[in-house]
Amino acid sequence: MAKYRKLGRPSDQRKALIRNQITALLYNGRIITTEAKAKEVRRDAEKLIALAVREADNYEEVTVKAKVPRKNADGQKMHEIVDGKKKTLYDEVDKTIKKDLPSRLHARRQMLKVLYPVTEVNEKKKKDRTDVDLVDKLFTEIAPKYKTRNGGYTRIVKIGPRKGDAAMMVVLELV
Repeated sequence: MAKYRKLGRPSDQRKALIRNQITALLYNGRIITTEAKAKEVRRDAEKLIALAVREADNYEEVTVKAKVPRKNADGQKMHEIVDGKKKTLYDEVDKTIKKDLPSRLHARRQMLKVLYPVTEVNEKKKKDRTDVDLVDKLFTEIAPKYKTRNGGYTRIVKIGPRKGDAAMMVVLELV
C-alpha cells in the first residue's frame, strides 16, 4: 500500500494543493473538496493541530520597555519642532510579551513550512489589507479548544457526487 495518494498530479503540484487546502481549512474552519483530497489533507492538518496542542503552553511571559508615540486627545501623534524639523514625542511603556521556548519556536517554524501566508481584504476599502497570523491562531484559538481531546480534530461528511465526473464530494471541517 502506498504512503500517500498521488491525486493525479506531479509532486510539486500535489504538495502545493495540500498546503493550500490545509491553510484554507485552518483559516475558514471548513472546506468542500473531493474525498481523496480530504483524506490527504486530514492527515497533515491533524499533525499540525496536534503539534499546536502539544506546544500551546510552552512559553514564558517577559516584561520589556517599549517606546510608544505620545498621542493627543484626538488620537493623533504629538510632534515638537526642533531646529525646524518635526520630531515625534515618545513615552516609555512596560509591555508584557510571550517569548517562545525553543521547542515552541521549532514547532512554529515547522508550521510555517506548511502554511501559506493569508491576507484579509477589507470589504469597504479594497486597498486596506491585513496579514493573518495562522500560526498564532493555531496556538491561541484552535489548540485550547482541543486540549482535552486525543486526536480526531477533523470530520469528513459526505455530501454526494459531483455533477461533472461523479467524484464523491465531502465537507472537511474542524470538530
